Amino acid sequence: MPLHSLSPISQTSLLGLWQLTESAEQLWSALPAHAHYLARFPDGRDEARTQQWLAGRVLAHQALRELSDAPATLANDANGRPYFQELPHYGVSLSHSGSWVAVLLSSQAAVGIDIEMIRPKAQRLAPRFLSETERADAGDDAAKCSLYWSAKETLYKLHSRRGLVFREQLLLNPFELREAGVLTGHLLFENFRSQHHIHYLRPSPDYVLTYATSELVP
Repeated sequence: MPLHSLSPISQTSLLGLWQLTESAEQLWSALPAHAHYLARFPDGRDEARTQQWLAGRVLAHQALRELSDAPATLANDANGRPYFQELPHYGVSLSHSGSWVAVLLSSQAAVGIDIEMIRPKAQRLAPRFLSETERADAGDDAAKCSLYWSAKETLYKLHSRRGLVFREQLLLNPFELREAGVLTGHLLFENFRSQHHIHYLRPSPDYVLTYATSELVP
């Protein structure tokens, strides 16, 4: 798997990006704790999704080695959020789309990350996840619609709460699309509101990536 980048975003957090080329067999051989992951491998996955699932875990272990020498294995909590069983205070988030795999890892904070291929599907689904203000801001721009979706996925992962209504409870301020930048996002509950900085970049022309950690909350 060719490493694209493994970059610190703070003293305790690391962003990893890889571009997937290996077969499932090659990825299995690169994954530590083979028996642990074999027992947790989801049934019914096609070749591409198998490669993505494996690559995410290989990348997570690669990132972990930059922050800790402790041996650890990934599992998923009741909400589906990944975590290292032996390092439960670490925050970890995984995402994949097409040939790209991404991980965000922190030794001290909750994290969220998402990567999306830019496609017209985001525009078709916009009424389901964008508010009226966000739809007006995104217009017919497929890249901007995809970035809105990705940023909301990142917020969702950051808080790990099921049942959130994306177009009502995960909201973003209007923004000007650039190659990289920071968005302002809001999480709204009946008796709770929080504001977040969501960083974004474009690892290649056809993809957008967003990430956030609780370290970045004002």
